[in-house]
Amino acid sequence: MSTETFTPIDAAFDDLLEIDASTADLLFREARTVHAFEDEAVPDEKIQAAYDLVRWGPTAMNTVPLRLLVVRDPEARARLVEHMADGNKAKTLAAPLTIVAAADTNFHEFLPVLAPHMEGAKENFEAAGEETRAGMSRTSALIQVGYFIVGLRAAGLHVGPMGGFDAAGIDAEFFGENGWKSLVVINVGTPAGEGATYPRQTRLTFEQASQTL
Repeated sequence: MSTETFTPIDAAFDDLLEIDASTADLLFREARTVHAFEDEAVPDEKIQAAYDLVRWGPTAMNTVPLRLLVVRDPEARARLVEHMADGNKAKTLAAPLTIVAAADTNFHEFLPVLAPHMEGAKENFEAAGEETRAGMSRTSALIQVGYFIVGLRAAGLHVGPMGGFDAAGIDAEFFGENGWKSLVVINVGTPAGEGATYPRQTRLTFEQASQTL
């Protein structure tokens, strides 16, 4: 097993991609998880543009259960930070914008619009109960979180996704009325100077990460 700490960019497959190398770099190869941001505003329009792009990504039965809590207000930010893990408090408080990505367990309310061909789907999911809906919405919403991170990069933004937080606390604090379930907290903005990212780590190769039958 290799112990190298950095995987060089291999352009051998670039000719097989339907996007150019600079786009591949922007979305994946040169994009980094950011831990410190400039004090620079993030326009609402860029967040909207990212969502408008990625909402077309596939989800189970076109349920699109991802919901976004965009946290700008300082008082709301302070309330959110109270539920972050200690290592995530300071950088969340300092970020220009934070988004709580959540799953909507009441996604079925939109099915008459999202899946009109599926007669009775709303009623069937209502009868199935919240636990069943929670499991289904979590899977598709997590897929959408991945789309959304790439969409933010496509809009020229940089992100710092975090899983270190008290999900039950955030849900009680912000989602008591709508039943959303928090999944990932994402700081968004422009990277600060030196120290904004950690050293790049290696990635598994296709051969290490796959089996072919």
